[in-house]
Amino acid sequence: QVQLAEFGGGSVQEGGSLRLSCSVSGVIRSGVCLGWFRQAVGKEFEGVAVRDSDGTITFAEAVEGRFTLSENNAENIPDLEMNNLKPEDTAMYYCAAPCDPRDDEYARGQGTLVTVSS
Repeated sequence: QVQLAEFGGGSVQEGGSLRLSCSVSGVIRSGVCLGWFRQAVGKEFEGVAVRDSDGTITFAEAVEGRFTLSENNAENIPDLEMNNLKPEDTAMYYCAAPCDPRDDEYARGQGTLVTVSS
């Protein structure tokens, strides 16, 4: 059973930066979709930066050009580097693998809170 834990959240001013990391206990099945997701109060759970099973990386339109994935180990979940943060980025951020919650091996951390003030 894979266990994930997110680190690096916090409170920043608009325009600031944060780097989120995901620690992995266990072995993530190779070749699966994985990445970072978020949920703001009153909003749906959404993908932020996802690396698909073929290696393709997709960013949510709202974060394109501001967020990047920093590979630390191809077998683990890359760090999420967030630059030029905006108040609308305020949310609980989660790492997850695989991406589909219906997968029997789906694992997601408890989340780390990112708060961006204007």
